[in-house]
Order: sequence, then structure tokens, then C-alpha cells
Amino acid sequence: MNDRRRNPLCPPCAACLAALALLACPLPAAAQAPDAPWTALQAAYFPGKKLEPAPFIRLTAPARAASGEQVPFAFSIDHPMSESRYIKSVSIFVDGNPVPLTAAFHFGPQSGKPDIATRIRLESDSPVHVVAEASDGRFYVNTVTVRASGGCSGPASGDEAAARVGAGKMKLALDGPFKAGDVNKASLLIRHPMSTGMQRDPFSHGFRPAYFIDRIAVTYNGKPVLTADTNIGISENPSFRFGFVADKPGALQIVAHDNEGGSFRQTLDVGG
Repeated sequence: MNDRRRNPLCPPCAACLAALALLACPLPAAAQAPDAPWTALQAAYFPGKKLEPAPFIRLTAPARAASGEQVPFAFSIDHPMSESRYIKSVSIFVDGNPVPLTAAFHFGPQSGKPDIATRIRLESDSPVHVVAEASDGRFYVNTVTVRASGGCSGPASGDEAAARVGAGKMKLALDGPFKAGDVNKASLLIRHPMSTGMQRDPFSHGFRPAYFIDRIAVTYNGKPVLTADTNIGISENPSFRFGFVADKPGALQIVAHDNEGGSFRQTLDVGG
């Protein structure tokens, strides 16, 4: 899809992954403080910006996850979402992952409350930082530490060819009854292997190429609700729970793209 705005992050080629892995891997304790990976990430992604600690960014994650491949993670931000003052973007960083920037969500007043539930990958025990940018230019941050391992480099599951055939199929549903003039919640499930490029195929024993959803756009009655730039830190078969403001019955539409140029659509009529 050459006409769409591309994710500013390049797909994780071998060189990129190697470089980012060096950033994520800890140096000896004498040479590096425990928060050094986050200090480097903050300098790279938010140069010159002050990130204010914000307990109103509420994070939900297990202290220890059963699997690094599927870690439940959610954020909810108590902040105005008016036309003049709102949260415009929220970025999730898993400091210890080979590609730390897991996803960036872009909001507007039509999004309602910045409130996302999803599943992420953790390669090793790591802090997870969530950074919110407000429309007034202020930046806020909160963090939680999760213990998990093997989420990015564990063995791939299933047959790759079959996974590609089914890639892009979606389930989209409204959570609860439709509420005109209020914030509604919807759940989205996308069938996709979200291959990281570091997983060994159980049949060939070679590495499967990186193959993942890299952009999701949500609209309601043609108006933008949110967009998400996603990367290999989002789990296989991505799931998202999100909100949207609905002034009247209409069509909720999802358009997703992957890093190989695939495009997938799903529409749900709500409130009719």
C-alpha cells in the first residue's frame, strides 16, 4: 500500500533487530544503572522532552506472566478528552525487548477515554513504560514491571502456510448495549501470526521471516476514532478492546495493514 502513511519504524530486518538488541541487552552492573535502557530510549524517542510521572495513567498487567508470548496488558488514562484538550498519543515500551516500542496509539476527542486492553510479548523480565502525549504538548509517563520470558524468540507455532492463508480475518463486536451520545466499547480480534523474525519454524528449523500487523485504523461513520502503529511486541492473533464516541447509530470500521502490504477490512453496524 504505497499511498498510506507508513509506520516511522522500519520493519525489523536483521540489522535493525541486532542494533536494538544491543540497546536492550544490559551491560555489566558496574557500567550501567538499572534504568539505563529506559534512559536511552527516552533520549531516542523524546529528546529534550520532560516526561512527568503520572499515576493517572492506570496500568494493568500481571506481576509474573504464565507466558512471555501472551501477556495481558491494559492502560486507562484519566484525562479530559474535549476538542480543546485531549490525549493525542500513547506509546508502550517494553524496555527489554529487541524492539522496545511495542505500539503507539493515536487518539482524538472521538476516541472517548484513552483506554486500551491488548496482549503483548516480553522476551525477558522488564519494565513496561507507557508514555502519553497531550494536545497541549505535555508528556506523561507511568511504568510497571512484568516477569516473563521467551515471548519474541520462542518457537513458532503451527504451519506457516496455513497461518498466512487465514491472516487478516477479524472478529469485531460491541461490548454491551449501544449507548447513543456516550462512549461505547468494542472488542477486536485479528487472526495473524505476528511473526517476530526471531522464531524458529518447528518443521524447517529455520527462522520465520518477520510478518506482522503494522497499522490499524478505526473509524465510526467515516470519522477517525483511533489509529495504532504496531510492531512485533504485540502477541499472535492481536486483540484490542477500545472505546469510541457514538452520537447516533452507524458503522464502526476497521482497516488493518501488515508489513508485507496486506490490507484487511471489517465493518460492524451498531445501534440499528
